[in-house]
Amino acid sequence: MVAHLLRLRFDLLVGALRGDARHVARVLVAAAVLVAAVVGVFVGTDRLQSAGVEVAAAVTVVAGSALTLGIVAAAFMGGIDDQFDPRRFAVLGMSPLFAAFATLAAGIVSVPVIALIAVGVAVARLWIGLGATAPMAVLGAALGVATCLLAAKVALALAGLVLPVRRSRELTAVFLVAVLVLVIPVVLFFVSLEWNGRVPSALREAVSVLSLTPFGAAWAIAPAAASAFGGAGGAGGPVAVAVATVLVLTALWVWLVRLMLTTAERPAAVRDRGGLGWFGLTPSTPAGGVAARSLIYWLRDPRYLVNLAIVPVVAVVVVVPLLLVGVPAEYVALVPAPLMALFFGWIAHNDLAYDSTALWMHIASAARGSADRLGRLVPVLLVGVAALAVVIPLTVALHGRWAVLPAVVGVCASLFLTGLGLSSLSSVLAPYAVSRPGDSPFEQPQRTSGGLSQGVVLIGALLLSTPALWWGWRALAVDTADAWPALWAGVAVGLAVLVIGIFAGGAAFERRSGRLMEFAEST
Repeated sequence: MVAHLLRLRFDLLVGALRGDARHVARVLVAAAVLVAAVVGVFVGTDRLQSAGVEVAAAVTVVAGSALTLGIVAAAFMGGIDDQFDPRRFAVLGMSPLFAAFATLAAGIVSVPVIALIAVGVAVARLWIGLGATAPMAVLGAALGVATCLLAAKVALALAGLVLPVRRSRELTAVFLVAVLVLVIPVVLFFVSLEWNGRVPSALREAVSVLSLTPFGAAWAIAPAAASAFGGAGGAGGPVAVAVATVLVLTALWVWLVRLMLTTAERPAAVRDRGGLGWFGLTPSTPAGGVAARSLIYWLRDPRYLVNLAIVPVVAVVVVVPLLLVGVPAEYVALVPAPLMALFFGWIAHNDLAYDSTALWMHIASAARGSADRLGRLVPVLLVGVAALAVVIPLTVALHGRWAVLPAVVGVCASLFLTGLGLSSLSSVLAPYAVSRPGDSPFEQPQRTSGGLSQGVVLIGALLLSTPALWWGWRALAVDTADAWPALWAGVAVGLAVLVIGIFAGGAAFERRSGRLMEFAEST
């Protein structure tokens, strides 16, 4: 059976060159790009031979981690169909264990995996030339390729189970945003470094951390064996993490295959939702429906767009006076990111009022209040996380000390998430009149209330973020080691307030549904 699957894989490879001229041209162009990328890897590794062990280790570990993470993201979000999805062979009566390993073995015979193996060969060749023993270099490359292959199969299986439709413009847009969110911080990080023939301390710390993560452990085995970081004995940690990663991914793949072979798939007619836009992408749940509707409004309604555009403007406006009064530029550089996080969390404090009379859909559907609260936060979460992922590395690069990065992330996470949690509650308890749908976002109606909820959310987010702000200030002025307590405190407090705000706001939404509808009708 395995030999039959391998022959089938070879037939599919040859069959890819058949079809109309346009299809063949696309396949050939993609193959040429892939070959050029592999050739570029070999040329780059040849040049790294003369760059020194430390520089080669930094490039290898960071690039390998990015490659692994990129493969997972592309498999899960890039709209890729697995030709050897185990469900296609369910009628053959294979056992789940046999199907898992047979389809995995057949998956090796593919152009992307062959290119990945070539990359592994280039990396092993590099480190053998830089002093690592051949067994350790080959082991690291083999575990790196195995990690990428298994992670891709697991991601494709999860995507097939949880995503009803993967080929949509909306999902492609999310994937592109995710790529930008990952690429821009990395580019800013490398551009800000001063090499001078050596690896900067900030990059050494990043490589040390990546060497013990599932994404970079395999690629760090050969550098550690070549005494790049910590001597030959330092290879034990990356080897243990890489082997454990492969074993866990293998077990997860077998479990997913068993689940796919024993779970009935939705009919194609039910899954064909390509014309529903965001409704076809979000889950078929009350929270998913609210999220899709909110995404449409946030991306098309000028009232929402103006609110989003104001956030970076406010951050810039605040920075200018600080520079004029003589605050050092390296401290001013860290101000925009927390300010943007604070206002991104605050921006949803009156989100319910923008629905106007359309609020009746949420109330008439009898959806749980927590589903309404969670769904409305999805657009702000997507936009806020994407913007902060770009702004935070940029501000830290301008500041000049990457050791404070965890502190900035913790402070921003606390301000953002606590603001969202308080906004989930305030938009139900104290909504106030806003411009109606179709009106200019700059035409605000007369109102006698509303200022209280605005101030409560802003001040409340600042007060709840006091732990992260305190540790962040200590990391900046006293000891950079306090950056990690700032990170954990900010994330913990932010998530706790967000969860409490969603459920408390949901309970208030269910109790006050009648009053909320009266408010929507009267404003």
